[in-house]
Amino acid sequence: MNRLVKTALLAGAAWTALSGVALAQNAQPASEGQEATSLGEVVVTARRRAEALQDVPVAVTAITAETLENKGSADITELARSTPSLTLNSARGSNSTLISFIRGVGQQDPLWGFDPGVGLYIDDVYVARPQAAVLDIFDVERIEVLRGPQGTLYGRNTIGGAIKYVTRRIGDEPSISLQGAYGSYDQFDAIANVSGPVSDTVGISFGVARYLRDGFGTNLNTGTEHYNKDVTAARASVEWTPTDSLFFRVAADWVQDSSNARHGHREFAPILASEYDTRAGAGDKNDVQTRGISLTGEYVVNDMLTLKSITAYRDGETRGNIDFDNLPTPILDIPAQYDDDQFSQEFQALLDGDNWSAVAGVFYMDATASGAFDTVVGLANLTTLTSGSVDTKSWSVFGDLTYDFTDQLSLSVGGRFTSDEKTGTVFRQQYLGIRSPFFGNTAAVPLGLPRTNYTRTRDFEEFTPRVSLSYEITPDLTTYASWGRGFKSGGFDMRGDAVLYPNTVDGYDPETVETIEIGLKGTLFDRFSFATAIFDSSYEDQQITTQYPAGATVASVVDNVGSSSIRGWEFEGSLRASENLVINGMVSYIDAQFDEFLAYIPTGPLNATCPTLVGCFVDVSNLRDFQNTPEWTGSISATYTHWFEDGSEIAFTPSAAYRGAYQQFETASPLLDQDAYWMYDASAVWTSASDRWTVGFHGKNLSDERYRTGGYSFPGALTGDSLIAFYGAPRTFTARVGYKF
Repeated sequence: MNRLVKTALLAGAAWTALSGVALAQNAQPASEGQEATSLGEVVVTARRRAEALQDVPVAVTAITAETLENKGSADITELARSTPSLTLNSARGSNSTLISFIRGVGQQDPLWGFDPGVGLYIDDVYVARPQAAVLDIFDVERIEVLRGPQGTLYGRNTIGGAIKYVTRRIGDEPSISLQGAYGSYDQFDAIANVSGPVSDTVGISFGVARYLRDGFGTNLNTGTEHYNKDVTAARASVEWTPTDSLFFRVAADWVQDSSNARHGHREFAPILASEYDTRAGAGDKNDVQTRGISLTGEYVVNDMLTLKSITAYRDGETRGNIDFDNLPTPILDIPAQYDDDQFSQEFQALLDGDNWSAVAGVFYMDATASGAFDTVVGLANLTTLTSGSVDTKSWSVFGDLTYDFTDQLSLSVGGRFTSDEKTGTVFRQQYLGIRSPFFGNTAAVPLGLPRTNYTRTRDFEEFTPRVSLSYEITPDLTTYASWGRGFKSGGFDMRGDAVLYPNTVDGYDPETVETIEIGLKGTLFDRFSFATAIFDSSYEDQQITTQYPAGATVASVVDNVGSSSIRGWEFEGSLRASENLVINGMVSYIDAQFDEFLAYIPTGPLNATCPTLVGCFVDVSNLRDFQNTPEWTGSISATYTHWFEDGSEIAFTPSAAYRGAYQQFETASPLLDQDAYWMYDASAVWTSASDRWTVGFHGKNLSDERYRTGGYSFPGALTGDSLIAFYGAPRTFTARVGYKF
């Protein structure tokens, strides 16, 4: 606890100093014409009800559409450059599958049936699967990033936090907006939005976006673009307000990602000069589709009670290939397909009293995730087919009450009970031949009996409470302390090999996180808005996926490896230095350590610890580190706005983001792990006096930093010494033109 004590002492000194400054400035009137930048002006729904950001006892970052536009943000992964303790990347071998971590908690493996550790929501609809979840930025009002376990109000699989993508509501006036962009690598974007009322009670909105870009590299084996982009997205909504107390919204979205398969780059000989080139022979075809539709209804019964219903259905398909060896011959190739669908229903009751407010509700979800892939080991003329599905039925009841003892002191108490029923089916069969019958090789010959073939059902139940105490030091400064618990559901290892690891048929248990957090947020002198927090998390029964070469195939183990401690500090702030200049910055520190890591050691040379057993568990916590969790991250940006005499304006925004060194997996891999690096961006956006025209120029990764976002490690002659890495985008420039009418 020494590290936490030291952090708490430093935070206490900062709390005291900032509180003293706030009390002193509280007696000083703001100068005439001074523009406020208070966090309290930002309204969020982090606690399922609209509240001023300053009043929310949660570490939450809210990014507005204007901020995203000024920075030229292309998709939600760019949020990691300016949000504390956040990691967002496209999954290794994928263009649009999301990998997300908050405060060291998340999900690296997007295989079907594995639950995320960070919840993603589109307009309060939970998105259960990460495929096609690298959302492009369009038709968005704001994005909220909630850090720390959100198990009370958001439920299972939000133990790291939650990301809320909030789209625009339909306004009272008709509007049409068009945007086009052209940039490096023949980037071409086209976005159109139409929105407005069609009667006194009905409004409609429709948006479509087309994103095209040549590849950053080339598949030198096939001549096909590598790291290209070919995405089409659309959203539509209809809003009906028959009376002042009734509101209904039907919303639909669709994404088609036809970008080529992403195979990565060999980090072990033979190595290509460009990090974006490959010689893969597994195939370049990739196809991802996802669709969703939802119905939201709100009924304002009276000044005290509002009822809300959210009904949603989503489904998707993924068809692709990953060439693990990155060479023309099928040394280690993985053709794969994923399918998923989900139905969810949530009812909420929002209550407001004279000195209290509350939200209560029930949630139900029925979801299925399924898929299949071949592990092709060409040098052995052997293919292992893995297929299966996970059916999930989940229901929960929740409630959260905030009581104001005085105008300054408030207590919030909440809890959620969740019950999951999961049925897993796993089939694993080896074949002689290149690819299995499932993927087109009807001549493949089964090799013995299936290595895994079972269907099992398990139930998981958990109660996740949360308590917070808030104190308003001044009208512009609030401090809070909270304790919360979250959990990620248990399940079944879809890759599990019952021959190598017989216990795989039993599945794995849920993991839990308990977090103590102390925060301070507010505004000083109407110029400096900030939020800071320290936290201490206890992480139990962490689910870790370990993959390793096993003869002529690749084996997998998913187990609850033990416990860990995560402590840290976060700060973000915005300073209006002058009428023209606003400076924004953030910094976060995370100390994440395994206290116990029980790794499964299979048979073979590594099994010296228990050579007489099929396998055993050994505590290797001193040899493991958290993945995707740099110790330090930070960023700073400045927006300088100049107003012309005709009323138009231009905003110039340079920025720099720092990311400390981090590992791709729990076990160090020097050829794949990423050293610390800086990213430099710059944007200039001109807006006409009528606010109809915008012209923007955006430069990303100006120093052309080459940084790894993921990788695979399967060393050995039989697997072609497969050590491959996936890289973030190189230096790019984009020009954008927008028009509203």
